[in-house]
Parts: sequence; structure tokens; C-alpha cells
Amino acid sequence: MTSAALVLRLRRSGQLPVLAAALCTLVLLLAGSLYSSNFLSADYLLLQLQIASFLGVVATGAMLVILLGGIDLSVPWVVTVGGVMSAASAGWWGGAVADFAIPIGIACGALLGLVNGIGVAYLRVPSMIFTLGVNAVAQGLIVVHTGGFAPQDRATPVMHLIATGRSVLGMPNALLVWVAVGAATLFLLHCTTLGRAIYAVGNRERAAYLSGIDTRRVTLLCFVIAGACSAAAGVLLTGYATKAYQAMGDSYLLPAIAAVVLGGTHILGGRGSYLGTVVGVVLITLLQSILSVMQIPEMGRQVIYGTVIIVMLLLYGRGRPHSE
Repeated sequence: MTSAALVLRLRRSGQLPVLAAALCTLVLLLAGSLYSSNFLSADYLLLQLQIASFLGVVATGAMLVILLGGIDLSVPWVVTVGGVMSAASAGWWGGAVADFAIPIGIACGALLGLVNGIGVAYLRVPSMIFTLGVNAVAQGLIVVHTGGFAPQDRATPVMHLIATGRSVLGMPNALLVWVAVGAATLFLLHCTTLGRAIYAVGNRERAAYLSGIDTRRVTLLCFVIAGACSAAAGVLLTGYATKAYQAMGDSYLLPAIAAVVLGGTHILGGRGSYLGTVVGVVLITLLQSILSVMQIPEMGRQVIYGTVIIVMLLLYGRGRPHSE
């Protein structure tokens, strides 16, 4: 088989972006090893996987929304809501109720996701506009909350253990959380009716509706899951940093979208694999690490993420994956 035929076959199977991202990851690893001898050490790689877990959880929810052909711009402050409310709930009630701080924070994110889903699915507002509005509302609520009396902004011991501990075979607990979320997502997408409906809606919503799929319910559920994932990442970040703070999710919007797109998920919906998202998350995390070592400022990193998204759109995102 010639190289051109192989590329064509990979492109038709949808695995070409995954392979390209994997090759880029290997190149970054080799480049990093030339810059520092510790770059390929087990401890450093485990640390990178631990950091990647936070982005991976956010990207999981972002992928589900993008598979629908939508986009969730409320990620930054939904992440913040998850972190702030999980810490604050422990301060409000304390004692044994503090053990419920994590599910409370995730539930707050799911609630915001529910609002997003209602606006997009039932009110038919474009996802980009509505989620941006919800992001602004969440920002205002958190600023009001933290601007007054905040019962607690520090992570509970359980949150800190989940985010930074290594309980099983030296593996970071945060990585195990991502593995669990990823396994549940794979099962959802490939073994359930909802998963097949997500791809159907992303391919062509009108055809999916005429075939009997409740497209509004599918859209609503995806946004709820996305909100819960973003809030869960906020809980993990709070445990990792030992405290919650404003704008803690600002640095996760573009990297999450870039990771999903890098992994080959079609920006217009209907096509994509979770394996590609995983590879994209690892690639973005390694890129962040190298940029940090090179002391590239945050604004420069954002430019690079935006450029990556544009390039991937030019390579894989032109035209819809289905016929109109």
C-alpha cells in the first residue's frame, strides 16, 4: 500500500488527526528530552498526566457538546463555580456534611449546564451566545459571593487527597478520576442509545428528529454532563491548589477546545473519538509544559492555542461531515 493510499484510508476512517496528534506528542517528548534530561523521567511524566487530568475532565464535556455541533463558552466560570461552591459548602455546614462538598460543587455545575441545555435545546438560542451569557451570569454570582462573606475558600482534606494523592500503585488519584470519567464516556458513546443519538444529532439534527430521536433531550443531557465535568474539574483544581479562587477556570476554555479539535472531533459535529480527545489533551499539556519552561507569557500561549484551532479547522474542519 502506497503512502498516499494509506493517508487516504486513514482520512476516511477519521483516524488521521489522532495519528497526527500522537506523532506531534512524540515530537514534543523528544524535544523536551533534549532541553532537559528529566523530561522523560517517570516522576515528571506522571506529574504531567496528573495535570492533564484536570484538562481531560473539562475536555470530556466539551467534546460531547462539540459532537452535537455546538460549543460551550461557559467553561471558565462553571469551573470556578464548582471549585468555589464545593469549598464554601464545607464552610457553611461543616462536620459530616463537609463530605458532601464534592457532589454539591458538581451539582452546581450540572445546574448551570441544565440552564445552558434549556436555552440551546428548547429556546433555540445559538449555543455560542447563550453559554457566553451563562458564563457572565456565573461570573457575577461568584464575584458577589466572594466579595462578601465567604465561609471557606480552602479545600477539604478529601478534595486535596483526590487531587494530589497517589493511592493505587503510585498512580495520581486525579488520573484515576479521569480514567473513570473517560471509561464512562466511552461506554456512553459506543454502548448506549444516547451515544448513538449524539452522533446522529451532530450529523444532521433534522434527520435525527424525523427518525424519532428526542433531539432536545439529547442536547439538554449533553450540556448537563458538560457542566458537571467542568465543575468536577473545578473541584479537582481546588484540591490541587488547596483553595478556591476567582477566575480559576479562565485558562481552560481554549485548551479544552484545542484538545478536542486536535483529536479529530469535527467542529461542526457528528464525528470524533474519545481516544483522539485523550491524545489531544496529552499534547496540549506537554505543549503547556514546554511553553512554561520557555517562559512564554500567558497571552502568548493563548495565541498559540488559537492558532492551533485555526490550523486544525483548515486541515480537517472544512465542509460538513454529512450531506445536507
